[in-house]
Amino acid sequence: MTDGEVLSRTQALCPVCLRRLPAVRARRGEAVCLERECPEHGPFSAVIWRGEPDFSTWRRDKTPSAPPVAATAVDRGCPYDCGLCPDHGQHTCTAVVEVTQRCGLGCPVCYASAGADNASDPAAADLALRLARLRRDAGPCNVQLSGGEPTTRDDLPEIIRAAREQRFGLVQLNTNGLRLADEPGYARSLAQAGLQSVFLQFDGPDEACLVLRGQRLAARKLAALDACAEAGLGVVLVPTLVRGVNEGALGDIVRLAVSRMPAVRGVHFQPASTFGRFPGALAQAQRLTLPEVLALLVKQSGGMLRAEDFHPPCCEHERCSFSGRFILAHGRLSPLADAGSCCGDSPLSIQPAALPSAEEGARRAKSSVAGQWASAPAQPTAPPRDDFERFLATRGADKRLSISCMAFQDAHTLELDRVRGCCIHTQTADGRLIPFCLYNLTAQDGRTLYRGRI
Repeated sequence: MTDGEVLSRTQALCPVCLRRLPAVRARRGEAVCLERECPEHGPFSAVIWRGEPDFSTWRRDKTPSAPPVAATAVDRGCPYDCGLCPDHGQHTCTAVVEVTQRCGLGCPVCYASAGADNASDPAAADLALRLARLRRDAGPCNVQLSGGEPTTRDDLPEIIRAAREQRFGLVQLNTNGLRLADEPGYARSLAQAGLQSVFLQFDGPDEACLVLRGQRLAARKLAALDACAEAGLGVVLVPTLVRGVNEGALGDIVRLAVSRMPAVRGVHFQPASTFGRFPGALAQAQRLTLPEVLALLVKQSGGMLRAEDFHPPCCEHERCSFSGRFILAHGRLSPLADAGSCCGDSPLSIQPAALPSAEEGARRAKSSVAGQWASAPAQPTAPPRDDFERFLATRGADKRLSISCMAFQDAHTLELDRVRGCCIHTQTADGRLIPFCLYNLTAQDGRTLYRGRI
């Protein structure tokens, strides 16, 4: 179906009926497209890569590693047997636990389609049992309490305590930050319950907030940041990026992050995908790809950042993200050359004869994220095992900043080999683990594979 240069083959889905289809990655000018044809709904093409670095050079090979516990058997095959199944190729690095589907914002880009009229919340006691199962099945992964908006629950401190009792690597809150901003002492109460990190929705100027969230929220976001800093909580700024809305704000967001160190521990950009409430007919011209975000970031940084400061991940699939680690010195950011990527080593040092295992990549990623995104370095429970852990233990965490970007896959762009390498998993109500993109996958008519159907 393509007249472009075929680079590789994979499997993808029909965005209308979610049928599994053979697909190709084909080069068309500066773009690489994912192309397939459904016998019922016809051909589909979606841009998955545009610009530099070149698609063929962005690599980080690893040996797959099956999850320690497979909760489902292989029957229909990927992506229909998730739980995780034995064919999955990566351990859980971060587990997303949704504690509510309620939210007061109703954002047009909400992947969970959260709102004020959603179903009742799971009981705190049931969530404690799910967290215990998660610890048993996935080990000491990092946990993100999400939703909906978790702060709509008055018993959130109880849930945080239940998570900390399981001794996860990091307990983080995914939030719009409005209750943190508006309620004096609330951030401190969460910190006292054991919260370590806040994943703060942060889209930039008021004009962007108005489009993406329906309200002018910039001042309240800064107030939330102040509250977290006062409470000793590490903050990761999380901008949702949409072309024509806030792609010109990347440099300003990074400069704000630098000015708010050490409370701000990282910036994690997320180009919008067609999940949940976001329109299924998203024009391809609006979709920002990883290399485009990287180019914008470098251009807007005023010489503070370089493309070579960023690397593919060692945990999730290589085309899912980029990241860089920096240290603040004399008011400037400098790359941590001895840390390399988010996982502690440079991809250039990895030789084909000695590929790391996905399991080792997950271990390093969990340790790196927990050490970087919390308000202070986690106290080691055992002596460092290698040079990477010694680096984390000795480098001043109050001077470090991570900058990263994750490109989620939707029904237009999902590649099954990427899904099998996913390390960010959402826990279902019955305790199973589903790759984040699969859990939120939404067909053009709003149907889902997993969310709301389990």
